[in-house]
Amino acid sequence: MKVTSHSGNPDETDIMTAVLQIGDRTINLDEIIPLLKQYGMLPQLLKEIVIDNATASIELSEEEVQKAYKQFYQQQQLGDEEQLQAWLKSRGWEREQLEYLVTRTLKLEKFKQETWGTKLESYFLQRKEKLDKVIYSLIRIKDIAIAQELYFRVQENEQPFAELAREYSQGPEAQTGGLIGPVELGVPHPILAKMLLKSQPGQVLPPTRLGDWILIVRLDNFIPAQLDAATQQRLLNEQFEAWLQGEIASAIKDGKLSVDNSTQS
Repeated sequence: MKVTSHSGNPDETDIMTAVLQIGDRTINLDEIIPLLKQYGMLPQLLKEIVIDNATASIELSEEEVQKAYKQFYQQQQLGDEEQLQAWLKSRGWEREQLEYLVTRTLKLEKFKQETWGTKLESYFLQRKEKLDKVIYSLIRIKDIAIAQELYFRVQENEQPFAELAREYSQGPEAQTGGLIGPVELGVPHPILAKMLLKSQPGQVLPPTRLGDWILIVRLDNFIPAQLDAATQQRLLNEQFEAWLQGEIASAIKDGKLSVDNSTQS
């Protein structure tokens, strides 16, 4: 693969009329974007450009840069300059590009924190209901009469819930005695999640139809979500991804993707 040009003079016009030679195929510059679209690679390219633009003004201290290098060397298991040069060569990178690679992730994390860090608590409160976790037991069958009979057996303590689930439940939960979780409340069907949210631990709910199934549900444990470090990072990532997808969608919708040989972007 090589890059050539239509003219022998290395001026701006040559750069803009450059072509990519891959085997017997010659690709003009104005074909690149259509090809990226065709191969489904355009969103990824836009993503990287948006990230670079967003982090361009983010500054790092010398201590942060050194820490980033140390983590990079450890992650890539690079012990000396020779190993580093071999690593760069295998990826087609130059030494001058290394700092960009090493510091990019750290700059991105600082961008997330500076942009959404102060809004995390309010966003957490918005999301908390779906982040709370539950452990529950479930029996699902399709016969309402059998469902009523099983419900009364559980209510009268005639037979353990787990035993009935293994014998009668028609879903994969039968393998665990009906036990499911812990799972976030955003995972189950919204109707089932609402049922669990209104329940008290140990409470067995009467048979309830959900789609083709009749459900008998018991809430076993409720685990409130906490705004710990892991949750903070998750929420930062959620907000960043939502913003990023919006930026990509806007770029595609605005149609600012064509190659204009008369101007520079």
